[in-house]
Amino acid sequence: MQNETKHTQLLKQKAKELGFMHCGIAKAEFLEEDAPALEQWLSQGMHGQMGYMENHFDKRLDPTKLVSGAKSVVSLVYNYFPQNDLAKNGSYKIAKYAYGKDYHFVVKDKLKQLMAYLQEEIGQIEGRAFVDSAPVMERSWAQKSGTGWIGKNSLLLNKGTGSFFFLAELILDLDLDYDGPVKDYCGTCTACIDACPTDAIPEPYKVDASRCISYFTIELKDQIPEDFKGQFKDWIFGCDICQDVCPWNRFSKPHQEPAFEPHPELQHMKKSDWEEITRDVFNELFRKSAVKRAKYEGLQRNI
Repeated sequence: MQNETKHTQLLKQKAKELGFMHCGIAKAEFLEEDAPALEQWLSQGMHGQMGYMENHFDKRLDPTKLVSGAKSVVSLVYNYFPQNDLAKNGSYKIAKYAYGKDYHFVVKDKLKQLMAYLQEEIGQIEGRAFVDSAPVMERSWAQKSGTGWIGKNSLLLNKGTGSFFFLAELILDLDLDYDGPVKDYCGTCTACIDACPTDAIPEPYKVDASRCISYFTIELKDQIPEDFKGQFKDWIFGCDICQDVCPWNRFSKPHQEPAFEPHPELQHMKKSDWEEITRDVFNELFRKSAVKRAKYEGLQRNI
């Protein structure tokens, strides 16, 4: 037991040094409660054209299928709340998480450093690092490990820091001290449900991704259905509406990550600049950004 506590302290201390806002640990086991909900969500077609959501059903629910002999799932939280909310400048809007360098690279790099440190300090550990890139039920693990609760908009919320953060995981074959879940503090609030212009939250704690502005502007490769035209409130890549109205985001504090600072040009883009954006300008502005996922043609379609 002494070793587990010592290893847990090492891990949490290093995570803090690397800039992670929260770090929680859960026992690596089959996510029994999530299985029926995931199955129902898929069978109702709420994943839209995101066919990859149907793949690896077993792996999504069982971390030992991703790392053999897995004992612990470490959930880490990395802040991306910006100093300046560019959505308030009257122009077209992109989600706050996409202002700077693509988070996959920034956070993955930190996870690799954390993993290397653990191997150095503890010895032979098998494990894998995940940043939104594999079939991991990251919000379920984060909730199990006490880093927050899953809100009515299906995002992870934390009383002290809101929800503008990335989730990442280390699945390790290492026994650690496990944290327990926290209480759900959504109460009777329905701000996120009421504010969604496309009714993508048909009931609390369930998001119909096939109606979500983020889905339409990033994942959907076809034309945006006529029924939804004019409902996007100027969002052209992702959407923050259900987070912006969440009372817990009063407690969001600006991040300290230089890589997440927006390209200087991005801060002064007027609607006319977006409407006239050329492929070259797109490539320059979003060279290292998550916005590249929508591609130039996709962004033009969204505008």
